[in-house]
Amino acid sequence: MSTPPYLALPFGVDAATVDTAVGQFAVLQAGPDDRSRGSALLLPGFTGSKEDFIAVVGPLAEQGYQVTVMDQRGQWETPGPVEAQFYDLATFGADALAVASAMTDDPIHVVGHSYGGLVARAAVIQAPQRFASLTLLCSGPSALPHPQRDQLTLFGDVLAEHGLEVLWAAKSALEREQGNEGPDDPAIAEFLDRRFLASSPGSLLRMARDLVATPDRTDELAVTGVPVQVVWGEHDHYWPPEVQQEMAVRLGAATVEISGAAHSPNVEQPAALVQALVAHWAASASSNGVGAS
Repeated sequence: MSTPPYLALPFGVDAATVDTAVGQFAVLQAGPDDRSRGSALLLPGFTGSKEDFIAVVGPLAEQGYQVTVMDQRGQWETPGPVEAQFYDLATFGADALAVASAMTDDPIHVVGHSYGGLVARAAVIQAPQRFASLTLLCSGPSALPHPQRDQLTLFGDVLAEHGLEVLWAAKSALEREQGNEGPDDPAIAEFLDRRFLASSPGSLLRMARDLVATPDRTDELAVTGVPVQVVWGEHDHYWPPEVQQEMAVRLGAATVEISGAAHSPNVEQPAALVQALVAHWAASASSNGVGAS
């Protein structure tokens, strides 16, 4: 779970909703109206939300991009059904495509963090012509390795049997036992509570199951022809850097390792992530003529 560094929206960043053919999505948006350099859609990960990218939206917009970050179906301010049967990666991918279509008719850059990377990959495989590039941010080729997989299995079991409140209390207590007292800012601590408890149980349960069992779709992604970038933090403890590096080799993808970051460079090293994204987007535009200034 990413913890936003702050909650006040920077100048030029607006909270909004986007109406699509599949429903309404809560978003953060910033950037010029002319979209001369192109548009980008950013997807948060498991237990996350659009606020996880709050430190990068403005700087990306300042580079001339129209940027949208969405709460996925069942996350935070985007409502969704309670039951897990209404969620899967194909559905999440279709949601991303619907938001992309509401943004622009032109191909867009898409960035997926962690589970959001699996969603972004699904969207690109579904409709590669809609995307100018893909960045997989701290996201792997398939299910998480052990012991993370075991922890998520337990997460899903507790959620299914006892519900959100019990799960959140147990998760918080375990983190305190491990020395993680949470954010110093009480407003951010309160936000994390409210965000988790506002989640759809079905959305969380399906995401947890996907992270435990999702298959490797690297070869399917490779044949789409969409330029891919793989970015990870040097201390990522979910998908190890070597796993992400191997995936990048199979994809023929550009790679960036961000120093001083773990699983959330968007929070831990936002300036370095912005630099990496802008470089990839510019290179993609030069190679395919999409979104070039």
